[in-house]
Amino acid sequence: MRLRKFIVPLGVAVLFVLAWQSMRWPGVLAVGGGVVMWLLLHITQVMRVMQRAAQQPVGTVASAVMLHAQLRTGQRLLHVLALARALGELRTAPDAQPERYRWTDAGQSWVECEFQDGRLLRWQLHRP
Repeated sequence: MRLRKFIVPLGVAVLFVLAWQSMRWPGVLAVGGGVVMWLLLHITQVMRVMQRAAQQPVGTVASAVMLHAQLRTGQRLLHVLALARALGELRTAPDAQPERYRWTDAGQSWVECEFQDGRLLRWQLHRP
């Protein structure tokens, strides 16, 4: 898991080196423009998901069953927030690993998701 933190910066550094070797400053500027565009697209996606989630009460979801059907092991927390369209109710102590979040619908069905380092490990659906 820790290796994943170094792959993207290492890949970007390799791109900058290759751009410098092939085209000097124009190549570095082209790669820099691509990296900035990628960062802006990522930030825009995060902001859109968080704006949508901020409009709903914490821990609610339209349908817990539909959310449960769309979950897959390894999904990022941001993707689960986009599916739920709301922030989850934190069920563990802050900064504790693994983190547990719960989303409840109007029929009192709920989905509890467990995340390790921001990745979905397991989830459980409870229906009354």
